[in-house]
Amino acid sequence: MTKFLAVCSTGLGSSFMVHMNIEKVLGELGIGGVDVDHADLGSVSRGDADAVFVGRDIAEAAQGLGDVVVLDSIIDLGELRGKVAEAARRHGLTD
Repeated sequence: MTKFLAVCSTGLGSSFMVHMNIEKVLGELGIGGVDVDHADLGSVSRGDADAVFVGRDIAEAAQGLGDVVVLDSIIDLGELRGKVAEAARRHGLTD
């Protein structure tokens, strides 16, 4: 199963919100087979997820975690929808 992980500096607030929004967007797009979770930056290692979604504020610190998806705005569902669709395509979940 493919895993998407939302990550922020504390793993409590913004990552949880992005986690919930990723699940919402996956549902809207009709994409299944993705396990979504959230975590703090300090507890994530390369290989923990197929795609790691982060806000621009921690993008540099998240380099090296693999497929890092940088969100310019963590509240913009349009941006998230596009980037989730791109990640799903990269990981063979859609055509």
